[in-house]
Amino acid sequence: MPVILCSNCKKAKNELDLVTYTTRLDKYPVLVIDDIGYVKKSDGETQVLFEFIAHRYESGSLIVTSNQPFSQWDQIFPDTLMTVAAVDRIIHHATIIEIGGESYRKKQHLKK
Repeated sequence: MPVILCSNCKKAKNELDLVTYTTRLDKYPVLVIDDIGYVKKSDGETQVLFEFIAHRYESGSLIVTSNQPFSQWDQIFPDTLMTVAAVDRIIHHATIIEIGGESYRKKQHLKK
């Protein structure tokens, strides 16, 4: 599975080649966006992230992990409309798995 960085998508968009870049990723049946919202992105990066999610919406499976509930995703995307649209596309065909409890890493650290 390839590593997809927002900067790669942003570079492709700047080169007016985002559609080609995202279409090339369609050959992978599943892609993962891990820890969405963990690191603050620029408006340009989050716009490209939204475009990627919108493209992937009907073209293949997408696994998204986040430590934030959907209600806090307005901190990820620059405006409410984009947040609602991104969440809508993600959850439309989704199986949502919510994991609660203490952090596994924290538990392991405390055992030491």
